Amino acid sequence: MSTTDLIKKIEELRGSKVVTYITSDRPGPVSAKVAMDVVPIISRQLRAIGKVEKIDLFLYSSGGDTLVPWRLVSMIREYCDHFSVLIPYKAHSAATMIALGADEIVMTDLSELSPIDPSTANVFNPVDPQNPQGRIPISVEDVMAYFDLVKNKFGIKNDPDLAAMFAKFTEANPQIHPLALGNINRIHNLIRMIARRLLKSHRNPMEEENITKVVDDLTEKLYSHQYFIGRKEAKDDIGIKSVSEAGDDLAKAITDLYENYEVEVGLGISQWNPEEELGVGNPQGQKDYTIAVIESISNSRKFHINMEFKRQVTPAVQQTPQGPIQIQQEQISFRVINQGWK
Repeated sequence: MSTTDLIKKIEELRGSKVVTYITSDRPGPVSAKVAMDVVPIISRQLRAIGKVEKIDLFLYSSGGDTLVPWRLVSMIREYCDHFSVLIPYKAHSAATMIALGADEIVMTDLSELSPIDPSTANVFNPVDPQNPQGRIPISVEDVMAYFDLVKNKFGIKNDPDLAAMFAKFTEANPQIHPLALGNINRIHNLIRMIARRLLKSHRNPMEEENITKVVDDLTEKLYSHQYFIGRKEAKDDIGIKSVSEAGDDLAKAITDLYENYEVEVGLGISQWNPEEELGVGNPQGQKDYTIAVIESISNSRKFHINMEFKRQVTPAVQQTPQGPIQIQQEQISFRVINQGWK
């Protein structure tokens, strides 16, 4: 079935209007993240749909800008009385936050959420030695875990000893500017605030104690950003009461739609190899990638990247027992020709 037919089928099964939002999770230069540029695009989709009882956001993403979820969720809520998120597989980090804002999170056996512990990279972060123009991201939870270790594992509680441990941390990491740590604290507090607001935005808000547990678990107590959460754990252990299980017919339609996007957007591809992208033996070529999709029955927008690949030979120095020698080494260069929403 076509993507449009599958969206129609889900709408019939759900009695809703469906908008899909897919971002590529493949490595290399052809990945995509949740980003603020989708807000006006989804706004146009919502205006075309108009005010309805139920809107379902079909969501696949490995994360991105953590400021997007509140903006996106609050906008969608202006167009419906009941907002749901359908998760075919990955809804990690910022995508998990979007799901937290839904009245209902519909999950199949494959669906997964993740902790919401972002990494930050501002001008005060250490310079990336592999890319002097870039900065090394610092995990918010790695820093928080260090001080949790000091206080709760080593039992250091009094202010002078804590100050001494903080001094040791900064002395051992002189490349980390104090303002980078300040930014981490600000982001940590911001994520918790946004998560609380999202959970409180429900048509039937969760109890305060339940909200606190969910926020604590997702921001602090799962300890790894790679810890992925299935539907049973999300509902029963973490306490996200908005999680519901997709029935057989709905689960099949969700999976079929995901598999359509899996092919088109290259979801789940685990490696980036320019040789394979160019093709063995080809001297040069161009390739077009779809890395994000926002779609409904009546409208479709896709983010495309067009890349150029060239095979070239460059001189390289190789050490030998007789000393350094120069050899010719083949490599493939690539660059973006154009990109944008179409």
